[in-house]
Amino acid sequence: MMATNGKEACGVKDGVSVSSNGTNKDFAKSHSAVGNGVAAEPSSHSKLRNTGTVQSGKFTFSPEPTIEDIRRMQAEFTDERDWNQFHQPRNLLLAMVGEVGEVAEHFQWRGEVAEGLPDWTESEREQLAHELSDVLIYLVELADKCRIDLPQAVIRKMALNRLKYPASKVHGSAKKYTEYKD
Repeated sequence: MMATNGKEACGVKDGVSVSSNGTNKDFAKSHSAVGNGVAAEPSSHSKLRNTGTVQSGKFTFSPEPTIEDIRRMQAEFTDERDWNQFHQPRNLLLAMVGEVGEVAEHFQWRGEVAEGLPDWTESEREQLAHELSDVLIYLVELADKCRIDLPQAVIRKMALNRLKYPASKVHGSAKKYTEYKD
């Protein structure tokens, strides 16, 4: 569960039910909240559906929300609650690491897990989606607070990775780049 202000975990705040990413039902309705390939449908049961697609065996994310949309939604959420005083880079990093631990708990003691999680229940998949969302939200907010343009940083990092790991040298190998001979 995402602790959003360093003092309290999201759950029920002032009688309002809040999801693990800190959004409440009204916020989700007003912002058409979509995350981790799961979108809230307008019903009293808040049924969730997977909006990602699999084509030719490859999974693709839904096109929305963008990283900028997520940054904006979280900034608005944090501003509305006056939580910026708690959401400084160090605190966000430590919170994100905690959330990564919660993701790991879902895989602990399972042995190898097949791609697509075919043996997982919908409830287990949804719990994982919540924890992965918490990690992403903290990552995006951390990048925001550090003034790192994350999409552009990814493009630069992928270019560096292509240089470190040329396909002609590393194809099918898990060795670190320092282990390859020129």
